[in-house]
Amino acid sequence: MAEDAEVIADELQFLVGALVRQMRSVSPARDMSLSQVSILKRLDREGPHAVAELARLDKITHQSVTVSVNALVDRGLVRRVADSGDLRRTLLVITGDGTQLLAERREAGLESLASAIADRLSDAERTRLSQALPLMRRLLD
Repeated sequence: MAEDAEVIADELQFLVGALVRQMRSVSPARDMSLSQVSILKRLDREGPHAVAELARLDKITHQSVTVSVNALVDRGLVRRVADSGDLRRTLLVITGDGTQLLAERREAGLESLASAIADRLSDAERTRLSQALPLMRRLLD
């Protein structure tokens, strides 16, 4: 009998969350809020955005985004620039330091997870985990 989908979903949600938290805990700049990290990642992936756009996309208040952005600007991870298409509008752009911080966070998390896989799983378990990845990827479709 196949496992109940809700039981699998509950366990998968718990495990993915725990893995993300574990990877985040080894990343530099742990004193950053999730909102700040989310903003940096979005600016890195998608390019410049206005505060209002970030608030709408992340479904959080304009005020919350403003607080996070101010902290990122103060740390030199984001800068404000005038929108060349509308000089009344200000866009947020990730800086080189912001891009470097994200790369360091990704690398630290990746190294931690790769070490755990190599150290804690047997060859057969690594093969089984590798075979499960396409199934997990299909859940994103």
